[in-house]
Amino acid sequence: MLNVSLVTTFFLTGLPHAPALDTMLFGLFLVIYILTVLGNLLILLVIRVDSHLHTPMYYFLTNLSFIDMWFSTVTVPKMLMTLATPGGGAISFHSCVAQLYSFHFLGSTECFLYTVMSYDRYLAISYPLRYSSMMRGRVCALLAAGTWLSGSLHSAVQTTLTFRLPYCGSNQVQHYFCDAPPILKLACADTSANEMVIFVNIGVVASGCFLLIVLSYVSIVCSILRIRTSEGRHRAFQTCASHCIVVLCFFSPGLFIYLRPGSKDALDGIVAVFYTVLTPLLNPVVYTLRNKEVKKALSKLKNGSVFIHNK
Repeated sequence: MLNVSLVTTFFLTGLPHAPALDTMLFGLFLVIYILTVLGNLLILLVIRVDSHLHTPMYYFLTNLSFIDMWFSTVTVPKMLMTLATPGGGAISFHSCVAQLYSFHFLGSTECFLYTVMSYDRYLAISYPLRYSSMMRGRVCALLAAGTWLSGSLHSAVQTTLTFRLPYCGSNQVQHYFCDAPPILKLACADTSANEMVIFVNIGVVASGCFLLIVLSYVSIVCSILRIRTSEGRHRAFQTCASHCIVVLCFFSPGLFIYLRPGSKDALDGIVAVFYTVLTPLLNPVVYTLRNKEVKKALSKLKNGSVFIHNK
């Protein structure tokens, strides 16, 4: 149970910037948000209607696109409200709880999903003949369900630790969304234990996932070097490079923010933009729109031949 708090409304201060930049930033983030939602919706549609893309890799990409669409939706609309209106940063206590839970739920689920995707690529490249039998539909479904369940439990821990404390002082959150570090700064109690538990919890999860991804890709590189044809090596490297770019864009800012005990700087808000706003936009481009199979499916979708073929 959450403690009853004297604070009923928080006020998000938004990104640190000059007031004259409000209109420009509003337009920029609005365009990015629209492109993010449309890009991920397009990926979901293409994978859904083209039977050639019903493979484990694209199954996990479907989960990723769905997460990214909502991950951006959890934070960006409120940021836009903060930029558009003087009182747009106001958020009720319970809405703040919901936003923090949703943010960590989707973020940690994506963290686990990247790990599963790297494992999938490892199996595909290292064991091509056994891959289809090892990654059957049931196995993929269990792996995906595991990422969602783990993300939900991880977020529940973060949310409970943050809002079990009393909040009776300032309600000015130095961020553009409700996150644990800036919220804890406002608590009317000692937060050192909470900060350390959150530091260890997120540190173990993020660092553990990142380490597993690195190990997967070290093994993948070793397997790629054993591929005899240059074309095969090029295709494998291209697929892995795309994944590595997105993983670095997602993990680096997160590790910077959460692996510093007492991290409450205004700089955190700017760094958070990389993985809350830019990474969900980059994923459709880096992961799929550069992919020849997806480009072919998009061309079929445009001409209507996908629907005819599936009939």
